[in-house]
Amino acid sequence: MKHLIPALALLVAPALAMAQDTQYQQPPAAIRDLLLAPPTPRISLSGDGRTMAIMAVQDFPTIAELSQPELRLAGLRLNPRTNGPSRVSYAVGMQFKQLPGGAEKPVQGLPAQARISSPSWSPDNQHVAFALTVPAADGSTGHVELWVADVATNSARRLLATPLNDVFGSSFEWVSDSQTLLARTVPAGRGAAPAADATPTGPAVQETGGGKKSGARTYQDLLRNPADERLFEYYATSQLVKVKLADGSAQPLGQPSVLRSVSPSPDGRYVLVRTVHRPFSYTLPVSSFPQRIDVLDLGSGAVAKAVVDLPLADNVPTNFDAVPTGPRAHDWRTDAPATLYYAEAQDGGDPKVKATVRDKVYLLPAPFDGPAQELAALPLRYAGMTWGTDHLALVDGYRWADRHETTWQLDPAAPGQTLKVLFDGSSQDTYHNPGAPYTRRNAQGRQVLALGQGGQAIYLFGQGASPEGDRPFVNELNLKTEKITELWRSEAPYYEVPVALLDAKKGTPELLTRREAIDQVPNYYLEPLAKKGKPLALTHFANPYAAFGGSFRKQVLHYKRADGVDLTANLYLPPNYKKSDGPLPTLMEAYPREFKDQANAGQVSGSPYTFTRLSWATPVYWVTQGYAVLQGATVPIVGEGTAEPNDTYTEQLVASAKAAIDEGKRLGVVDPNRVAVMGHSYGAFMTANLLAHSNLFKAGIARSGAYNRTLTPYGFQGEERTYWQAKNVYDAMSPFNFADKVKTPILLIHGEADNNSGTFPIQSERFYAALKGQGATVRYVVLPAESHSYAARENLLHMLWEMNTWLDKYVKNPVAPGLTGRAN
Repeated sequence: MKHLIPALALLVAPALAMAQDTQYQQPPAAIRDLLLAPPTPRISLSGDGRTMAIMAVQDFPTIAELSQPELRLAGLRLNPRTNGPSRVSYAVGMQFKQLPGGAEKPVQGLPAQARISSPSWSPDNQHVAFALTVPAADGSTGHVELWVADVATNSARRLLATPLNDVFGSSFEWVSDSQTLLARTVPAGRGAAPAADATPTGPAVQETGGGKKSGARTYQDLLRNPADERLFEYYATSQLVKVKLADGSAQPLGQPSVLRSVSPSPDGRYVLVRTVHRPFSYTLPVSSFPQRIDVLDLGSGAVAKAVVDLPLADNVPTNFDAVPTGPRAHDWRTDAPATLYYAEAQDGGDPKVKATVRDKVYLLPAPFDGPAQELAALPLRYAGMTWGTDHLALVDGYRWADRHETTWQLDPAAPGQTLKVLFDGSSQDTYHNPGAPYTRRNAQGRQVLALGQGGQAIYLFGQGASPEGDRPFVNELNLKTEKITELWRSEAPYYEVPVALLDAKKGTPELLTRREAIDQVPNYYLEPLAKKGKPLALTHFANPYAAFGGSFRKQVLHYKRADGVDLTANLYLPPNYKKSDGPLPTLMEAYPREFKDQANAGQVSGSPYTFTRLSWATPVYWVTQGYAVLQGATVPIVGEGTAEPNDTYTEQLVASAKAAIDEGKRLGVVDPNRVAVMGHSYGAFMTANLLAHSNLFKAGIARSGAYNRTLTPYGFQGEERTYWQAKNVYDAMSPFNFADKVKTPILLIHGEADNNSGTFPIQSERFYAALKGQGATVRYVVLPAESHSYAARENLLHMLWEMNTWLDKYVKNPVAPGLTGRAN
């Protein structure tokens, strides 16, 4: 695929701006080696919790791999050579381990350099099915295959000869008998892909009228013309087949169509299918296209029930809790043989409409020939169901305007009942979050509530946020007495997260956790809950930073903003730093978040006991170069009552940044005259605004941001008002409008193929042009083939080189101090 921008970087000289080719560069060795440290394996746990699949993870792909052909259609990105997704983080190997004390046994039969994705356990926990991508080589066509690994023999084999159609991901599902899978395959004999029209037969036309409002948020990778429509149908059309585990034989079900999702019923008699069809949209992604929902007979493939045919969802309000009219969110009840459930808006899908009942939830049991039963009427927008037994289920609701959420308890056998409030509060009040109900896989392979105390209690897994940091917990809640019993909580000096309860039905469950500490890489442990005992280590993943001293010094800072809001930041210092060394050049990184309550905005998140694993995006690399790093500095943007957070965005932004710098200065580790600020995405937007509206920094680094909010007129981030409803807010928040105020050097970096909503590369292109025209010191770097999150090894190393060079030039050893930035 040709790159949209042929040069890697646009280099800016003081008096001349020009584009020129630049060879890939590498950062200092310490940064390079930390980036390339071995990745930690992934795990996948069987439904009974007794077998662990441990999967080695692919290292960073090369730029050659990332630059494979890619089609961007209807919000999807796919590789036409494989008929699968174009950007996947693969596992490259698999081992099985029987818990607790079994050895780790490599799975035999996998090809060299395997590319494994979407691992899925069979309901009987004896097999793992997965997709294996065979890349194109030497001009040949690649494809995605269905494979299965056998726990008993530690061996893997290709199950299906016909290639999978994996453009939507999760292209296969287990049936509850554990002997059958449903797979979406490339249709036999489909022929060559349609060619893009060499000579257009006419213009692409869109039209609306009649006063119908059909505003949409800003999406990427949309269909643009009839040629795109034909390509989308060609690559997205699949044939549903029923595959036998024993021999891989396949029986087609129905006709080829654009199957967006396929789900067998828990009893294995039916399959729920969602089929996308025309007319398509040029302004919305595939998730909003017309779709037909049917129930097929799994034996014959015949339609057992035509559930609903939903139109193009192009008139949904842009509010966050707005939904289409008509039935939606169809799925199988997980604790029943074959019962559909779904929600339907009672307010026209518009949260601004006053309504006592927002949503209703309905049940439709097999054989689907009667009217649907109303199960529950909700005063809030429906947010999901958790099923337990014939007499126990939980339903969630939410309201975006004040971030309110509620969980109700109900009896599925008593439709239309009065709901019992189980939990109620703000989604942003983490200190009082009761935790999430814990579910286990039943014999059909479906998630249902894990129950204790003879079926009277549920388990809650929680983050455990507190002023001291997160202390995850496991609680037991008796639904009749409402008594909560704490079964387990993470204790210092560790940060430990509950993963699974094992043997929960026996009344004396064991707890599988992931444990880490400042100097200990995350590993998995087994802890008895019935009595106190020493945790048993199940994995022994190596510390990737052993050669660099093993860990990074982290201190969680607590301080206040001028308006009294509590703030935090993680402070990292160079390995051999001593207080007598004095204040250091500093790099601050942050990401603003919106809140509706000042108290919630000041709540502490994270833990002082976590192991610092360096992602490609982290600023922590620069402790190796003599910088102090303020990572994850909190920047809450608060709007209480009728006020919206963004009404005073820039004021709160600057106040938060100043408070962080002042705290570092008070500690004697931050040199306030040598501070840089950086951010990615919404953090880049923050960075540009801080340089436009403050004198706090000597340099800025903004990666893959959006800088002109008129280009996202139907809302962005946590802002749901449109441009026409809040023009002053959009204008005041757009650093593009203040390009003439940016006197501090700024490094702009953007992925050439950014796929994130609103952060089109044109955002950086036009901001660069505006800054250049106003005489700013600016450098604009375009990373070939990268989307919103960067991936290629060469690009990442070059990005780190660019950042390090910029920081050294303008922060650590600033040149011409009177010209490169504004004084504090």
